[in-house]
Amino acid sequence: MQKQFEDLLKTRQFLLKVTEKATIDQLNKIPKGFKNNIAWNIAHLVVTQQLLCYKLSGIECLISEEMITNFQKGTNPNYSVSESEMGTIKTQLIEIPVKLEEDYSKGIFKSYNKYTTSIGVSLNSIDEAIAFNAYHEGIHLGVILQLLKFI
Repeated sequence: MQKQFEDLLKTRQFLLKVTEKATIDQLNKIPKGFKNNIAWNIAHLVVTQQLLCYKLSGIECLISEEMITNFQKGTNPNYSVSESEMGTIKTQLIEIPVKLEEDYSKGIFKSYNKYTTSIGVSLNSIDEAIAFNAYHEGIHLGVILQLLKFI
């Protein structure tokens, strides 16, 4: 499982590196042909990892309900993220995976509510959720790399 945590952190560090020169206006821009933006995708990664790992384990998420409402699956950007909020999201992007690894090592994930993803993958445990989350992160990293070409 250690490799999963290392890969998650490296993927997110790479994501921050490739977006670091983008302005807040660029992060909020929805290019023609897209339904969301870079800011939404980054926040969506934070939210999804929390829902897959914490909420489905019956543990309170480490993020606000407002963030979940705005960036969960099925949503689209409904406002422009501020520079300050983006700073918070970027901090969460790095800090929350570290907390996930700590919590996993402490053994707090004792149960898991089975969940079938929108692509039909059944998740039955925290280990499966962490593994699926890596796949999900890869999809959105690809989307973000595409969005970068159009901002």
